[in-house]
Amino acid sequence: MRHTDRALVLARGLGRRMRKDDHGVQLTADQQRAAEAGLKALMPIDGRPFLDYVLGSLADAGLRSVGLVIGPGADPVRSHYANLTTPVSLDFIVQPEARGTADAVLAAEGWAEDAPFLALNADNLYPVQVLRDLVALQEPGLPVFDREDLIASSNIPPERVQSFALLEVDDGVLTRIVEKPADADMPGAGEPMLVSMNCWRFDSRIFSACRDVEPSPRGEFELPLAVGLALRRGVQFRAVPARGPVLDLSRRADTAEVARRLRGAHLAP
Repeated sequence: MRHTDRALVLARGLGRRMRKDDHGVQLTADQQRAAEAGLKALMPIDGRPFLDYVLGSLADAGLRSVGLVIGPGADPVRSHYANLTTPVSLDFIVQPEARGTADAVLAAEGWAEDAPFLALNADNLYPVQVLRDLVALQEPGLPVFDREDLIASSNIPPERVQSFALLEVDDGVLTRIVEKPADADMPGAGEPMLVSMNCWRFDSRIFSACRDVEPSPRGEFELPLAVGLALRRGVQFRAVPARGPVLDLSRRADTAEVARRLRGAHLAP
C-alpha cells in the first residue's frame, strides 16, 4: 500500500435534513439562505463556510489533494471554490445524480488513479489525529468510535448516534458492518458499542464494491453496504480506535453548537 496525500470529500448530498424547517432554531440571514438551499458545506460558521474547516483539518493531517464530489451544472460549491486559494489542491468531481454515498465514491474512480485515498463527509469535522491515523495506515481502514465517547465529546444527540452503522471488530480488523442497526443488532450489556462516522481509507478495490452493491431500502447506494460487500470479497479493513469530538452539521439545530465550538479556530486566509 502506498502513502496517500489524497482525500475525497462527499459534498453532493441534497441536504434534506438541513432544508427541513425548525422554528426553534435561530440562524443569521446568511445561514438561513444556506439552510434553505441544503448547502451544509457552505453553511457560514464564524464568517467562513463549514467546508473551510474540513479542508483545513485535512491540510493539518498532511493531505494535499482533495476531490470534492459535487452536483452537475452550476453547483454552488464549485462556484464558491473555483477561484479561491485553499490550503489543499481541489478537484471537482461530478456525481450526475444524488444516488447515495457509494455512488458518490464511484464517481471518483478516475480521479483516484489507482492510488489510496481517504473518504469523508462534507458535513462532519473529524479530529486531525483521526485523519493522521488513517494517513499512516498501510491498508484500507476506518476510525472506530465508541458510542458513549462520541455522545459525550461531540454535538451529536444519542438518538442520532443510535442510527449510525454498527461495527464488529476482531483483533483490530473489521469483521462486520451493520447499516441502520435494529435492536437485535445491538451488543450485549457491558460490551462496547462501536460505530462508524463514515470516514475511511480506501484503495481501488472499493470501486467494484460500489459498482455492484445493491440499493438500500431507501433506494440509495450506501457506502457502508459497499464496505460490507468488499469485506465479503476479502478486502481487509484495519479498525483504528478513535476518540471524538466529531462535529456534525446535518441539521439546522446543529449550527449554534458547531459555531460555539469553532469560535476562534485558526484558518488560513
